[in-house]
Amino acid sequence: MKTTTYKKLSPIYKKLLDKAEQVMKKGYSPYTNFYVGSALLTTDNKIYSGSNIETASYVAICAERAAISKAVSEGKYLFKAIAVISKCDHFDVTKIAGPCGICRQLLYEFSEVAKRDIIVINSTTKKDKIIITKISELMPLSFGPKDTKVDVSKYRKNYQSQ
Repeated sequence: MKTTTYKKLSPIYKKLLDKAEQVMKKGYSPYTNFYVGSALLTTDNKIYSGSNIETASYVAICAERAAISKAVSEGKYLFKAIAVISKCDHFDVTKIAGPCGICRQLLYEFSEVAKRDIIVINSTTKKDKIIITKISELMPLSFGPKDTKVDVSKYRKNYQSQ
């Protein structure tokens, strides 16, 4: 893991984080008032974004899963990086909140599809503290397709033939 600042990010990581911040503001969070935005970078440099959605029954869709769902629904399976930023109506998020366990599992799944360690960029609300890590660091005892002997290579082939 590496701690950095917005100013020190590469141009593509700044673009991802800026897009995540934009969609964070569009989230649907009337119950917790905690908003999350994410922006996912594919291996062909397309960006898919997502914001969190919650309901009265506290069933929620995380921003990361929303972005991944959007990409997959358009036939994109190979990802390089994801940026995540959050805020609350009552306070700025000053401690970085990384992806939840479900989102980590989903990112790990697609790291195996892509055969690459997906970069995860997490930021505070004001973008003054940023942690760059890899999904393998967030999932040290991971469990994925290779552990169940499932072949996900067809998703790499389908993607590459587009």
